[in-house]
Amino acid sequence: MQSYWIYIGIFLVVAVAVPIVAVALPALISPKKPSRRKEEVYECGIETTGNIRVQFKSQYYIYALIFLVFDIETVFLFPWAVSLGELPLFAVIEGVVFIAILFGGLIYAVRKGALVWY
Repeated sequence: MQSYWIYIGIFLVVAVAVPIVAVALPALISPKKPSRRKEEVYECGIETTGNIRVQFKSQYYIYALIFLVFDIETVFLFPWAVSLGELPLFAVIEGVVFIAILFGGLIYAVRKGALVWY
């Protein structure tokens, strides 16, 4: 029983270490010779004109959050829909309740004006 925990611990250590090394190692060993030319924005060979910094309105984050919620919903609903014919009635009712809750949340967001495009 204890040997399984060792494997899980090793997996977690490796899962944390690999991304850290993948991000840190290139930053440490890459040559650093900054210049104004390297920091310019390159857009298909065309020189940029005007301000290159574009500020997005912070109100658009709500669209991303709502998209994220419904995108994750599809991850949960796809396996449920695939096995719908083999599921017992209780599981079907749970899925319908889940969809109803999400639909209620969407109606709430629309009524609060969260999806009004300015």
